[in-house]
Amino acid sequence: MLPLTPADYRALARARLPAATWDFFEGGAGAEWTLRANRAQFRRHVLRPRVLVDVSAPDCSTELFGARLAAPFGVAPMAYHQLACPEGEIATARAARAAGALLVVSIFAGRRLEEIARAGGDAPRWLQLYWLRDRAALADLAGRAEAAGFGALVLTVDAPKVARRLRDLRNSFAVPDGVRAVNLDAALAVGAARSGSSAIEAHSVEQFDRSITWADLSWLRQKTSLPLVLKGVLTAEDARRAVDHGVDALVVSNHGGRQLDGAPPALAALPEVVDAVPADCPVLVDGGIRHGTDLAKALALGARAALIGRPVLWGLAHSGEPGARHVLDLLRTELLDTLVLSGRPTLADLDRTLLADWPPPHHLRREDPPG
Repeated sequence: MLPLTPADYRALARARLPAATWDFFEGGAGAEWTLRANRAQFRRHVLRPRVLVDVSAPDCSTELFGARLAAPFGVAPMAYHQLACPEGEIATARAARAAGALLVVSIFAGRRLEEIARAGGDAPRWLQLYWLRDRAALADLAGRAEAAGFGALVLTVDAPKVARRLRDLRNSFAVPDGVRAVNLDAALAVGAARSGSSAIEAHSVEQFDRSITWADLSWLRQKTSLPLVLKGVLTAEDARRAVDHGVDALVVSNHGGRQLDGAPPALAALPEVVDAVPADCPVLVDGGIRHGTDLAKALALGARAALIGRPVLWGLAHSGEPGARHVLDLLRTELLDTLVLSGRPTLADLDRTLLADWPPPHHLRREDPPG
């Protein structure tokens, strides 16, 4: 039977993937508190529908850096799509293009930037970077991205190293033979597995530069004319500082619960970041988005768009490009339904009056509903 929700794809993907790969995709850092909190935070808001509103022509399209999107979301940067599907990022690029969604390509993509660009055609795409010790490699990637028609650089700033992810440690996880980050020299690739360790974490200790500060952003600015997006901002203080340093957009993110365990859910941090920056600075969010109603809640709290991570991998694992596209189409369909049924037919109609806290403050706390 055709999956009807992204969650349907989750169960099907788990049955198809090796256990260690599933844990790599699904796992979080430490005790995985933040991983769980990302989802729980969406259940702390309910929607306040308005009635007798003309909802005959709902519209969820938007624009980011001059590029038109069919819906206010994109594919989050995730490494090694070939772990889910042999075509890897080529399949993802085609799916995003067909769905009218943004694609954010990981520095650890398994297909070359130029191949991904050809597969995506004229659809919007950005390139995500970690700050490597090898600055020449960073400069090369920035130049290649610009030449290949990428629309922005996304610098992940919450990962001076990869956190201890216990599932990966227990599995002694490493990238399997035949899969590697082809946009980097082989010398910068993830190494082999060692018992009781994560090759992903060990690689980050070797290759990520922990010494960078705000002052280093000017160096990256000199290497590209592309807009610069910072991903991993969770506080108003850092949001204001980013704007002061000329950053063009922000992604409120706790890395899908995969970095600092105990960091706040991204949705909880979103309002303070939005309130700290000028209206012309787009704020995106990721982490725990599984339904169209989740998207509506994030947009109501001020996000310009959201990034979707694990559900896209579930679709890829199930059926490659068609599965990934269907996941994105389902989210758009669910969002349009939410706009119609809440009496908010356009994205401009989504604001904080859409939401109420749940349970209400005067109620005794009861178990959160499932879902």
